[in-house]
Amino acid sequence: MFFNLNLEFNLFFLILTNILFFSGIISIILNKRNILIILLSLEIMLLAVVLNFIFGSFVLDDIFGQIFVIYILALGAVESAIGLSFFIIYFKKTRTVRLEDFRQSRY
Repeated sequence: MFFNLNLEFNLFFLILTNILFFSGIISIILNKRNILIILLSLEIMLLAVVLNFIFGSFVLDDIFGQIFVIYILALGAVESAIGLSFFIIYFKKTRTVRLEDFRQSRY
């Protein structure tokens, strides 16, 4: 069954994933000072891509999109763990989360 859903349902999910993805991009562009918000924005963008793959797999009646989602979620978990560990180390040394201090400091 190719495209077994109606057009309004397809457009709703495509618009939803685009709104999530571009809200993550806009959040990164507008807030370049806080490391934690940048990490959260990257996760929002990654989850928008995951939703898009799940929806594409559902519409095309294919399992490969769902398998690819598992790999993307594992990558997102690793990225979050590494990013938060950098965040914790940086916060312990500087007692701030501002990126201006990160650019001026040398380790």
